[in-house]
Amino acid sequence: MISVQMTPVPASTVVAYRDDGPLSRAMGLLVAGQLPPLPPVLAGMFVTGVLLLIGVAGADGLAVFAPTVTLLLAGPGSSHAHDGRLDWLVPPILRLIEYAFLAACGFANGVHPVLISLLLGALAFRHYDLVYRLRQRVYPPQWLATAGLGWDGRMMIVSLFALAGWLTGGYVLLALYLWALFGWESLTCWLAAPRIGTETAEAGTQD
Repeated sequence: MISVQMTPVPASTVVAYRDDGPLSRAMGLLVAGQLPPLPPVLAGMFVTGVLLLIGVAGADGLAVFAPTVTLLLAGPGSSHAHDGRLDWLVPPILRLIEYAFLAACGFANGVHPVLISLLLGALAFRHYDLVYRLRQRVYPPQWLATAGLGWDGRMMIVSLFALAGWLTGGYVLLALYLWALFGWESLTCWLAAPRIGTETAEAGTQD
């Protein structure tokens, strides 16, 4: 029998949309939610954009440091409540940074476009599924964000693959892993969700 653990949705779902990994969450604990999230993320976007442009121009060694810069800037803000008027901008900016880095790093190092698309497709599936779940009040389990590495972990791993000169193989392994993880977990979750909704409706009818 397939079942799903229903986790209560927090007051602000913006934090869940960030898709933070263990590294980012650990840095957030250091500041205990005292750092506003938007300004550091904007700074990270600017610096990452500059590093990627330099990398595309031919200085390959600098672009691989973009994940570290982004993590140092955006990671501490992960523990903030994200209750500011413009804090909803943080998740899409993080998506832009991650997707742009993975695409630019792959193309700059000769990774086949199909492999780049497969990796980005796994992330797009994850983030679409995340949005739809929260709309249905089905909060994803914390272990999924950890197993999925988060935007920070995925960027760091790709950076390490690039430094090791094994980026094509790294894209293959990462894409297969993420598709298997997110696809399996999403399938089991949504197969179980209708049963939970039916049981709730039946219980309400009996009352």
